[in-house]
Amino acid sequence: MKKILFVAVLAAASVMAYAQPRAIGGRLGAFDGVSYQHGLGENNMIEVELGLGVGGVNSWGEKVYSTRYHYNYSAPTLQAAFTYDWIDPFGKKFPWEHKGEWHWYMGVGAAAGYGWGGGTMGVSADGTHVSYGITGNNNWGFVGAAGRVGVEYDFWFPLQLSVDYRPVLGLGMMDMQTKTQMAFYWEVYDICLGVRYKF
Repeated sequence: MKKILFVAVLAAASVMAYAQPRAIGGRLGAFDGVSYQHGLGENNMIEVELGLGVGGVNSWGEKVYSTRYHYNYSAPTLQAAFTYDWIDPFGKKFPWEHKGEWHWYMGVGAAAGYGWGGGTMGVSADGTHVSYGITGNNNWGFVGAAGRVGVEYDFWFPLQLSVDYRPVLGLGMMDMQTKTQMAFYWEVYDICLGVRYKF
């Protein structure tokens, strides 16, 4: 009986998976990587991404005498992200009656990743501020909340183009070589072009 129930559940899940629209391809721009969309009904979808993004870490270091070190990094981050998106939210659709379909979407989710190298270090002392480059020997990890808003065009053949904005704000942990320090992580310039195959 358990085997029959397991097979039935597996079959139902397979039918649901194949019945939903899906798309896979690339997302290029401030984030370069693989993007996968999986439809959940007519008005919802999950988007999953894996690749390299240009993120940043902002951290105030310890105070040494009258000088406080401010670390501001921007370098490649290996990251994974997902969002739960609403398609044509609020019932607003593009007035388009030609071939293909226009849609807009917005959603929320999460992202996590690992970054390394590069950046700048600013030094503040007695009301002055000096910035200069440093070698990128520090690494960091991060986890944060992600948002998304975008527009896509579905061709009448299995091709989809999209442009979306997906910021990430969260918490980072920086390896300062002598210690690990908590930091603020941001990725606020993630505007990308998506090219996907629909199936």
